[in-house]
Amino acid sequence: MADKKSPASGWPKIQGDYHTGDTNSSVVVVTMGSHLDEQAVCDAGAAMCGSCKTENLGLEKIVANVIANPNIRFLVTCGTEVKGHLSGQCLKALHTGGVEGGKIVGAQGAIPFIENLTADAIGRFQDQVEVVDIMETEDLGTIKAKIDELSARDPGAFDAEPMIVEVKESGDADGGAVVATANPQFLEIEARLNEIEKKLEFADAEIAQRAGRKIGRDIGILYGLTAGIIVFMMLLVLLPKLMAMI
Repeated sequence: MADKKSPASGWPKIQGDYHTGDTNSSVVVVTMGSHLDEQAVCDAGAAMCGSCKTENLGLEKIVANVIANPNIRFLVTCGTEVKGHLSGQCLKALHTGGVEGGKIVGAQGAIPFIENLTADAIGRFQDQVEVVDIMETEDLGTIKAKIDELSARDPGAFDAEPMIVEVKESGDADGGAVVATANPQFLEIEARLNEIEKKLEFADAEIAQRAGRKIGRDIGILYGLTAGIIVFMMLLVLLPKLMAMI
């Protein structure tokens, strides 16, 4: 059995939108923009499972909780990408390139600025875990299979004590806003981005409704044509008999 260590007292240290499982597990699962059966994922062997919708404070919370538990060696990204924020892409970019000038290197999200993580904390995150990307996957069977696969590769606890990071937030349960010390321009961009996301969601719903109405109308027309053809065929069959009777 792989060697294990005790996580930081009171782990997970940072509150957020997640469920927890076995603290000795080597796997955490981040569902990004999807809300899956997180408890079922934890019951399947994950130490933690939850969503992450932002590319700043949301990522900081993930990193803080991961490095506070040396037993975590794999981070699985799955679920749907978050429009605009691109938190999945930004998380992978953070793991690959770190941060320069407060910004995640290579991040494509709207506000990928990190304020609560030191270079040591980011370096620890990069060294401690392997990021396993199965983005756009929401199938629980696939996710559980990946947990089993990674658990079988468990190299044991990271060779360092838990690292504690304080993450200051502005009150959103998921880390949905940047910290209060951030540039007001970023806050304005964040608010506008959230409004755009709401409009996109409304537009998607409207398109789906229109498509449904069109399909229903097309099916109605098809039924009408089919009925007309049947009546016509019946007339062709019956017409000679009627003519003979006359």
